[in-house]
Amino acid sequence: MKQLPYLLLVFISFLACKERSTPEPAVPVKGTIAQNAMVVSAREEASKIGIEILKKGGNAFDAMVATEMALAVAYPYAGNLGGGGFMVYRTQYGEIGALDYREKAPLAAHRDMYLDSAGNYLSEQSKVGGLAVGVPGTVAGIFAVHQKLGTLPMEELLRPVIELAREGYVVTEKQQGRFEQYAAVFEKVNEEASLYTLSQKAGDTIKNEALAATLERIAMKGRSEFYQGETAKKLVAFLQSKNGIITMEDLDAYEAQWREPVIFAYKDLNVISMSPPSSGGVCLAQIMKMVEPYPLREYGPNSTKSIQVIAEAERRAYADRSYYLGDPDFVQIPIDTLISETYSNARMDTFSFDAATPSTEVNYGNLEMAEAAMTESMETTHYSIVDAFGNAIAVTTTLNGAYGSKLYAKELGFFLNNEMDDFSAKPGEPNMFGLIGGEANAIAPQKRMLSSMTPTLIEKEGEFWMSVGTPGGSTIITSVLQTILNVYEHDMTMQEAVNAPRFHHQWLPDIVMFEPDSFSEETLDSLSQKGYSIDVNNAPVIGKVDAILRLPDGSLEGGADRRGDDTAVGY
Repeated sequence: MKQLPYLLLVFISFLACKERSTPEPAVPVKGTIAQNAMVVSAREEASKIGIEILKKGGNAFDAMVATEMALAVAYPYAGNLGGGGFMVYRTQYGEIGALDYREKAPLAAHRDMYLDSAGNYLSEQSKVGGLAVGVPGTVAGIFAVHQKLGTLPMEELLRPVIELAREGYVVTEKQQGRFEQYAAVFEKVNEEASLYTLSQKAGDTIKNEALAATLERIAMKGRSEFYQGETAKKLVAFLQSKNGIITMEDLDAYEAQWREPVIFAYKDLNVISMSPPSSGGVCLAQIMKMVEPYPLREYGPNSTKSIQVIAEAERRAYADRSYYLGDPDFVQIPIDTLISETYSNARMDTFSFDAATPSTEVNYGNLEMAEAAMTESMETTHYSIVDAFGNAIAVTTTLNGAYGSKLYAKELGFFLNNEMDDFSAKPGEPNMFGLIGGEANAIAPQKRMLSSMTPTLIEKEGEFWMSVGTPGGSTIITSVLQTILNVYEHDMTMQEAVNAPRFHHQWLPDIVMFEPDSFSEETLDSLSQKGYSIDVNNAPVIGKVDAILRLPDGSLEGGADRRGDDTAVGY
């Protein structure tokens, strides 16, 4: 008994020491804060040019034109005149919409154009060189946006971009690595030296006089310069010299399309995302509907249970993607059923926390039962813009692969896409990202190829709340998903949500990819024991999310992804 007070004293001392040694709560990591407007993009130059347009009194749509073209100058890896993309918008009055300026298959394209006489898939032809190029939509896209929603003259919007091309942009360390990696490929594919086959070191300034001249002609003569004028003629001549099949008729026939976005509820959020031919909105809706009944907040971010629920929902959504989704102008897509609560709940019936569901046991879902009850690229780029008036946009644009087809139109100053690889060149065969395509995405003349781009806006309590999107090929959808959940379910700041480690599952191959050195061994071991195939080596980067969050006091937080040179600029 005499020892009790002493033991009690030791115990109390231990508790006191433990209490004193408890670390202080972590200070939230916040991104760039601005009171009026924000632009977040892959390059500081582009974000600054966008903000300057907003400061001049332009709106988010004016800034879209300038930012898009500035990325074509300073970020040729994915920014482009020779590619395409998607925009989702919400005006200051709450009006919402979407623009599809995705590339199209040329008129001479046909279903079996990448198969040899024995039916073997000649995959390189859809990835490199002239035959890989789809009809570009970016220039049509910026003019469609400007005509419908812009306020400042096109010449004024392009002036700072032309100056950037002429005066040059500074090479970053990340860019140096990419230029070194691809310079020899550019020279081989184009059969000549060019601006981007030169040795470009970090800190060097690249001036693109050819691109400045192209942009000047477009500023002066308008949209028709790219699709009918001198630029069009030079582009067609270049492509046909490289075994391409795009003609003047293809360019003249191209039109951007205004579309209805995919709209769905997740708890008290109203999510507005891109509709087909992007698979992004439909798949995002499916996954969020499938995970909604589960208490993710209770499970915690990137916990074993959270990863299981999300990965299994991803598995099922990507299986549906491969079968049902394509160009809505060519195929009927049962969107309402696919994103319904009834269908989503039924898709998760086979899920168990005890073990992974092998992808061999997951096929596309049975729509008849639900109705009775009620691919692309890593080298894409995304930007988000919110203006002082309250307009918000989310835009994702791409060349598909890194520098697209690797074809560089030297006289015009830009790279051409290899978007034809996003078709199901041979239904059942994987594309460069391992995505299996079906009949809905088979090649046809003037058809738009399926995409994973997921530009997304979110409303909360009837007001704009978030703009979000990312590059990343098939990982785009899952990166956008996890970023939204990180803020909404786990109370992260926008920057914390963008910075957070990410994982990805896409049905086939049956592997869960994790960013390396980002998840605990305990979590990975637990998942392995439940039958999940873990890959921590082949996904050093999953997405480069650029997002904007409206804070409770009305100010804006820009989250620029640490994985790239991405930069948020606001005022």
